[in-house]
Amino acid sequence: MPDPEIRELRYFRAVAEDLNITRAAERLGIAQPPLSRAMRQLEHRLGLALFDRTGPRLTLTEAGEVLLKEAALVLGALEAAVRRTRRAAQSGRGLVVTAYPGVATELLHRLKTRFAADPTAPQIEVLLSEFGAQADLVRDGSADIAIASCVNTHSLDTEPLHTEPRVAALPASHRLAHRPTLTTADLATEPAPRWRDPATIDRDYWLGNPDRPADGPVVRDSAQLLEVVALGEAVALVPGSLAARNVRPDVVYRPVLDAAPYRTLVLWPGGSRSPWVARFVRMALELAGEWEV
Repeated sequence: MPDPEIRELRYFRAVAEDLNITRAAERLGIAQPPLSRAMRQLEHRLGLALFDRTGPRLTLTEAGEVLLKEAALVLGALEAAVRRTRRAAQSGRGLVVTAYPGVATELLHRLKTRFAADPTAPQIEVLLSEFGAQADLVRDGSADIAIASCVNTHSLDTEPLHTEPRVAALPASHRLAHRPTLTTADLATEPAPRWRDPATIDRDYWLGNPDRPADGPVVRDSAQLLEVVALGEAVALVPGSLAARNVRPDVVYRPVLDAAPYRTLVLWPGGSRSPWVARFVRMALELAGEWEV
């Protein structure tokens, strides 16, 4: 029996996400009967049921749940390949590097200067992105390289660039503000900021303690994070360099002796053979040793 076709996987993903043939057909821009036939044909190809049709509403079987996850990986890889191929065909295209503003800014500036000195090198285009988005932008082909921290590196190659301690950011009037050093246990009952997309965050890493509640306000960047700390709504673990760049009278920073360090990585597509990606990574590693943040 032939393997499933890409078209069938796209159809399946739409039905599996909507769990409604009519809505999925509208979303795909096709009629309902052909979509229903395509799902039956896909099940016939695989020799198993993907949907449970016995209840009042359509649900996924265990096999359907697995295929939904696997189809997302296959379709995501295909879409990324198409996006990279189209970008490769563009004359004079640059090397797109994505990063979260802040810690990586100085390193990116120096890398751009190095590349600009070589007339044969592509121009570096910087794509600033929200915290936690960098790895996905590389995976989906929107960027060639990322400089990021604490991310899911599945399907990506990585090299560590920089490690620095993290400190607790506290309101100046906080009961712990007078202490010279802290531990993660000291922060266990303190409210912590919640990043807008928690799927991009390793919770234990950012909270420093799995028993610490993440019940503070939602933030999307470091500026918002420091504001909620200053207002007394949360306590946060932040990189030491961020603390050094944001000295203010209403926030104090204290070392947290057992907090995992803040790690900055360079990320690129796994198995990439691009000579310019390889050169960028080499330069980043060379400059990382003298990187001042």
